[in-house]
Amino acid sequence: MSVISTDTARLDGDRRLPKSRAHKVGIVISALVTAFLVFDAAGKLGGVPQVKEGTQALGFPTGQALVMGIVLAVCVAVFVIPRTAVLGALGITAYLGGAVTANMRVEAPVFTHILFAVYLGVLMWVGLAMRRPELLKVVGLRRD
Repeated sequence: MSVISTDTARLDGDRRLPKSRAHKVGIVISALVTAFLVFDAAGKLGGVPQVKEGTQALGFPTGQALVMGIVLAVCVAVFVIPRTAVLGALGITAYLGGAVTANMRVEAPVFTHILFAVYLGVLMWVGLAMRRPELLKVVGLRRD
């Protein structure tokens, strides 16, 4: 007879609770958003020619792609650490706000280009809120 459970959600010394379906879905959503952002940061850090062309088309010097890649990589690294995920999400939200502004400046199509960063940001926060439901209390969406 074993007293150790392998289906746990908390490792902080408190009573260990099984992960809910919403928590698991939140992890999947967060993983998909993270994968996209890592791919984006890698392209910027790797100096991919298409990234440089896109950066220049948005009106930035091509060398700025590296700076943007570093900022995004740091924000994503902070986001994937559970203890600092909210701080990382705030940084990514700011980064995505800059993407919206850059696309607005060049008058890119609204629903496919400008709002894509908004869609990604909302998806990121939904995934985080599903992983950490206590965030809903902070913004007043839940009273428990």
